[in-house]
Amino acid sequence: MSWRVAFSSDALKFLARNSIGEEVITEKVAEAIRMFQGERVNIHIRKLGGKWEGFYRIRKGKARIIVEFRFEDSLAYIERIDWRGNAYK
Repeated sequence: MSWRVAFSSDALKFLARNSIGEEVITEKVAEAIRMFQGERVNIHIRKLGGKWEGFYRIRKGKARIIVEFRFEDSLAYIERIDWRGNAYK
């Protein structure tokens, strides 16, 4: 089953402002999906709570990727990408 990755407009703006390609982010999301499928993958991921209930945070250097995994639809929706201090605002 192949997964689809969708980006919010905020996430796409961050990538454009910082000259980061979408493939860098989709690679980290693919690692997270492999981890959920039981594979041993070296990835920093954490389930979020509070206002971000239902989302996961993936660390990529100083950047944070906030993503929602919709397992029933095989969709990873990237809500926000931002630097460490600004990602959760």
